[in-house]
Amino acid sequence: MAQISRVLHTSFLPHFPQSPLPPSSHNGASPAVPFRYRTRSSISSSPSTTSRASEARPIPWGCEIESLESASALQQWLSESGLPPQKMAIQRVDVGERGLVALKNIRKGEKLLFVPPSLVITADSDWSCLEAGNVMRRNSVPDWPLLATYLISEASLMNSSRWCSYISALPRQPYSLLYWTRSELDTYLVASQIRERAIERITDVEGTYNDLKVRIFSKYPQLFPEEIFNMRTFMWSFGILFSRLVRLPSMDGKVALVPWADMLNHSSEVETFLDYDKSSQGIVFTTDRSYQPGEQVFISYGKKSNGELLLSYGFVAKEGANPDDSVELSLPLNKSDKCYKEKLEALQKYGLSTPQRFPLQITGWSLEMKAYAYLVVCPPNMSQHFEEMAAAASNKSTSKAGINYPELEEQTLQFLLDCCESSIAKYTKFLEGG
Repeated sequence: MAQISRVLHTSFLPHFPQSPLPPSSHNGASPAVPFRYRTRSSISSSPSTTSRASEARPIPWGCEIESLESASALQQWLSESGLPPQKMAIQRVDVGERGLVALKNIRKGEKLLFVPPSLVITADSDWSCLEAGNVMRRNSVPDWPLLATYLISEASLMNSSRWCSYISALPRQPYSLLYWTRSELDTYLVASQIRERAIERITDVEGTYNDLKVRIFSKYPQLFPEEIFNMRTFMWSFGILFSRLVRLPSMDGKVALVPWADMLNHSSEVETFLDYDKSSQGIVFTTDRSYQPGEQVFISYGKKSNGELLLSYGFVAKEGANPDDSVELSLPLNKSDKCYKEKLEALQKYGLSTPQRFPLQITGWSLEMKAYAYLVVCPPNMSQHFEEMAAAASNKSTSKAGINYPELEEQTLQFLLDCCESSIAKYTKFLEGG
């Protein structure tokens, strides 16, 4: 399993959600808007990528993402299995899909959920097919691919699995960039850094499956038959993990799927997140606002840009609704600049290059971005300031207040505007949320 471990630890895991803030099921709660544009096609990231055209048929388990029938069955099973009485219920929410809605008045600072550990899926969970679980553990498969395989194994057993009601309430096709074709990524994310990260993520999932297939599945076909354990089902299971797996700080950072809790949707207006509560011995979150009956209850998936939300969860916030939204803007030095060499040397001294990317936030630009822009437009007669500008652009300036050059302000703002327009011009087609 050296190859599997290498792929997962050196290439794959850094792109997984590392934050303790919990992702959810992307049921499309306001203000988050899942893309209506969805495809069941696969993404071919290279000519050598496994063809999945024959695997485009639907997953045989799970439900439509807006299904309330399966959600009600899940709630009943959880209650019968030890989930305490709840102040919330699964209902359709603003954009027509599912979320947890308050049944009673909920106070600010109140703890909710109390999902017992027995109803949480982790890498330590018992397999219904004990022999399959033993094989995976003997080969020291890391948590993410282990959980992805576990989900498929339990799902394939249908009613024989104790998780049947939970899996039946999972979306048959999660909102996920894993389902976008290469053509769609190239068209709609042509100028976005998310495109490269999405392609890398897809390639990593494919590589992980292929490693597992060669090193384990092909050697135990009776435990891992290809009609069940294949690229199509792994895209589904990883789509579920990317959108639902949480990291619990009070359980030593253990990653887990938390049924019921993963019906909570995201709002950038709250900062509460899931964790294990030792006193109640359950998974909880503490509200940071009050809720009236009928209001949807939210948690935060973390301070993420719309691109990061799209990458992991398959939705973007409504325009202007995400204060943490940002895009990466590329700022280049002009090679025809008479001081190009001197400016480049100043940048390289502080670990920068050209072009250099900076986050452009909905609330404005950073001091580092503006300092870099100052350097780009700075004339030769101000060359004594090159190093100061480069230092400020790298956040290594000794000045806490940043730098300011009123005589360069107009040129600097025009340069930033030109860079924005150049980036926008690369987009020729757009997706619409709704």
